[in-house]
Amino acid sequence: MSVVALISGRGSNLDALLRAGIPVAAVVSNVAGAGGLVIAAKHGVPTVVVKHGDFASREAFEAVLAAEIDRFAPKLVVLAGFMRVLTPGFVQRYAGRLINIHPSLLPVFPGLQTHRRALAEGVKLHGCTVHFVTADLDHGPIVAQAAVPVLRDDTEESLAARVLMQEHVVFPRAVRWFLDGKLVIEKGLVRVKGDDAQLLNSDSA
Repeated sequence: MSVVALISGRGSNLDALLRAGIPVAAVVSNVAGAGGLVIAAKHGVPTVVVKHGDFASREAFEAVLAAEIDRFAPKLVVLAGFMRVLTPGFVQRYAGRLINIHPSLLPVFPGLQTHRRALAEGVKLHGCTVHFVTADLDHGPIVAQAAVPVLRDDTEESLAARVLMQEHVVFPRAVRWFLDGKLVIEKGLVRVKGDDAQLLNSDSA
């Protein structure tokens, strides 16, 4: 029932998973100085660093990354702020058990700078999405979303902060659903067994 988390940065979503009691067996980072490694160590979780810059190709990097993941035989692999685009081969290796948290209401604003783009487009709702990872970047089956209103005086920073608060709620919830066997994918769509809401908002979280 264990989870391996891949990170690249501060690890706030990793911290949310650990605080929620998600059984994280190991944390793997492609950045040696990632803050999430410190968080993992404080929780007694084993850490591994596989620096992508040490490899001549993306495939070579991912071969070692996969070997480290597989040492822990996880039921699920989560991308908790892992800032590398994964090859189709890697995605296929973990098909159906690889999920990501993305800071927008997919399918809008895939990729980077989501909060800046949301403000530039004048959207009235923004948020985050937990989804299964596929070879199509940021377009896998959606597990859950959380929405926040975009306020008139929002900046990138203020909007990002409110979205991040929702990420910390929806990500552990979605991971727990997976571990409890409550997620079903039918015709590319995800449903949750039972009455659990797949859409949250800042008032209901």
